[in-house]
Amino acid sequence: MASYLLKRLAGLALVLLVMSFIVFCLQSIIPSDPARSLAGPSAPQETVDQLRQDMGLNDPLLVQYGSFVSRLTQGDLGTSIRTRQPIAEDVLRYGPATLELIIAAMLMGTALAFILAFAQATLQRSGGVRVGMLALGSVPIFLTALLLAYFLWFRLGWFPGSGRLDIRRFSGPTGFFVLDGLLLGRPEVSLSALRHLFLPALALSVPIAVSVGRSLSSALVDVMRQPYIRTARGKGLGAGYIFVRHGLRNAASAPLAMLGLQVGLLFGNLLIVERVFAWPGLGLYTVQSFATSDLPAVLGVALVFGAFYILVTMLVEIAQSLADPRIAL
Repeated sequence: MASYLLKRLAGLALVLLVMSFIVFCLQSIIPSDPARSLAGPSAPQETVDQLRQDMGLNDPLLVQYGSFVSRLTQGDLGTSIRTRQPIAEDVLRYGPATLELIIAAMLMGTALAFILAFAQATLQRSGGVRVGMLALGSVPIFLTALLLAYFLWFRLGWFPGSGRLDIRRFSGPTGFFVLDGLLLGRPEVSLSALRHLFLPALALSVPIAVSVGRSLSSALVDVMRQPYIRTARGKGLGAGYIFVRHGLRNAASAPLAMLGLQVGLLFGNLLIVERVFAWPGLGLYTVQSFATSDLPAVLGVALVFGAFYILVTMLVEIAQSLADPRIAL
């Protein structure tokens, strides 16, 4: 395990170095002047020239890239043109909202995937479940989000359609409002956070549930035909016990790999879902940065998402090894 972790961390550093080079090249190629953007359109040329000198934009490209990598090793992602704040501080400010949404979506998606796979594996006639999964998988994420907002918020009023809380000016120790409400002894905060979290998390969980559910059900079809499953049924064990105890673990490798792939797709879906539900996270922050041509902020968030995806991939590989001892790290 230790050697595996060392190799994966070395690979993480290498991948981040390659990503930093790509990000730097994009910043250099795209015809925009960060100094002019920071100074403003009405600033005199002398001020812009001084900013370019202070930012090192007049140095050779290799010197600029070395400075860029040096700042990254210190956690400096640059300065946002839109907020005029360090991008690292913006990530720390908006990151907890996005991470809370991702965790909720992953939990909901995994639970729904188990339900769909169990229904398809145990029901005698599972054609309706299969058709339903195909129908859900065919709906684009923006339409799913809009339909949920229209019916469950606008028409029925069951759940709020924007924001994170009904309570204004609330700040907790962690930034995860569901957890903060429990830590501070304010269950109304946790309840309000859960109600606001439900719709965007459900919209993000649908693609996860369909993809992982189909992968799990396909793997279970093969597992449920094995001789040890017939033996368990001959002993009179229940379908639920056989599904969890004997089927699920042996069929977990492919669904875990699919879950890791869905995390990568989740980052793109975040931009849409957070925009639709006005969720104040990194997705909405990135969309607003796109609208104002804030390239440093967009690329800084891309680096953060890339590092997070690599870590999730490593955790998925470890989970696959724990679920199936035949898979070596």
